[in-house]
Amino acid sequence: MIHKAAKDLADAKNVVALTGAGISVESGIPPFRGKGGLWEKFDPMEYAHIDAFKKDPAKVWNVLIKGMKEIIDTARPNDAHNGLARLEKLGILKTIITQNVDGLHQMAGNTDVIEFHGNFAWQRCMDCNRRLETAKIDISRIPPRCECGGIYRPECVFFGEMIPPQHLYRSQKIASECDIMLVIGTSALIQPAAFMPTIAKRAGAKIIELNLERTPLSRGTSDYILMGKAGEIMKRLISEIDRLR
Repeated sequence: MIHKAAKDLADAKNVVALTGAGISVESGIPPFRGKGGLWEKFDPMEYAHIDAFKKDPAKVWNVLIKGMKEIIDTARPNDAHNGLARLEKLGILKTIITQNVDGLHQMAGNTDVIEFHGNFAWQRCMDCNRRLETAKIDISRIPPRCECGGIYRPECVFFGEMIPPQHLYRSQKIASECDIMLVIGTSALIQPAAFMPTIAKRAGAKIIELNLERTPLSRGTSDYILMGKAGEIMKRLISEIDRLR
C-alpha cells in the first residue's frame, strides 16, 4: 500500500494536503477535541468564545492562551510536517489546508498554507492591528498589551467568529482541481474542512488517508488508508518516492 501510494504521489501533478490535530500531536501539541483534548479540561464557551475574550481577556489569557503560548514556543515540526515540506520541494505538493493553529507547517518550510482556524503563532493588537510573533509576546503582564495600549489576541478563529470566506472559497477551488488529496490526522468530522476530501473525490482525485483510527472517509471516500503515526508513514512515503524518482 505504501508503494502504491508513493507511486501515485510521485506521478501526480497537483497534490493538496488536509491536516488536522493528529499531525501535530507528535510535536507535543494537544488536540482540542477528543480523548485528552483541551475541551475535556476547559469549557470552550467559557474560554474560547470571542464574547468571553472581550468580556474578560485576562481570564482567557491566564487559562487558555498563556498555556498555548508555552506549548507553541517550544514545539517543533515532526517527520510528518517535514515530509510535507519535502513534497513541496519536490514539486509534488502545492497547498496545505489545515485545521491546526500551531504554525508548524510554515516552520517546516511549506509556503502555501490555508489556516481555516487561524493560528496561535501570531498575535494581533485589537486596537491598531499590529502583529507580533507569539514567541516575542511579553506575558509579565496579563493581558499583554501593544505599544499603543491595545490588548493582544491570537490570530486564531474563536468560537463565535467566522472562518475567513476567502479561505473557504480557495480551499473548495483547489480541492476540486487536485489529482490527489493527502488527508492526515483529522477525524473528518468538523465542517467545512471535512467536506474537502469529498469535493476532491467527486472531481476525480484520489484520496490518501493517514490516520491512527478509521474515520467517515475510510468507509468509501479514501482510496488508500495508511494506518499508524503520521510521522512514521510520511517517512516511509518520502523514502519510497525518493527511490522511485
